[in-house]
Amino acid sequence: MHRFANPLRYQRIADVVLPWAGTLAALLLAAGLWLALFIAPPDYQQGEAYRIMFVHVPAAWMALMVYAMMAVMSVLALVWRHPLAEVAARAAAPIGAGFTAIALVTGSLWGKPMWGTFWVWDARLTSVLILLFLYLGYIALYEAFDEPARGARAAAILCLVGSVNLPIIKFSVDWWYTLHQPSSILRAGGPSIHPSMLTPLLVMWLGFLCYFVAVHILRTRAELTERRIRNLRLSVDPAA
Repeated sequence: MHRFANPLRYQRIADVVLPWAGTLAALLLAAGLWLALFIAPPDYQQGEAYRIMFVHVPAAWMALMVYAMMAVMSVLALVWRHPLAEVAARAAAPIGAGFTAIALVTGSLWGKPMWGTFWVWDARLTSVLILLFLYLGYIALYEAFDEPARGARAAAILCLVGSVNLPIIKFSVDWWYTLHQPSSILRAGGPSIHPSMLTPLLVMWLGFLCYFVAVHILRTRAELTERRIRNLRLSVDPAA
């Protein structure tokens, strides 16, 4: 990982990856929406209402994946003092919070016709809501200190403590009684969902993943530029 500690080396790699990630995100999301809305058949129980899962499920997956990435970056920043790990985690937090909010909103919109209510305090929904609070807490804690290094350290510790919520989210439908349906893709024995529905779901997830890569690169660049400007100001006026 220390090969990528040099910001200039990271920038060279990002310059190559960014246009590919952006283009693939646009193509995959367009193809995924077309497959989800026009090719996938209606569900035999839920009818057309189930199609919201083609946004809900990939967003939920990305919410977990982004937080897991932030936890790894936090370890690298705290233990090995990787100079770009802290930047990468901070750049990812608002994107992950956005994915979590999308998962919660789309899940509520699906729950109204299926359960008769927008919200129930079951284990899966509550743990995902806690995940959103962890994202927001990370962002707020980072900005809560006058000294950026202290804020980064406190936010990294919060991220690592909050990572215990990830397996709770994943296995909550197995550990407790919940209205949320059990896993139908990442399960023993393979996916239980039909390929005509699984294909657009995976295409949408890949589109979300490419979108995350592209936006994360842009946010990381902005963060590096901001730090460079701040360091230049301090070198000119140490009291600034």
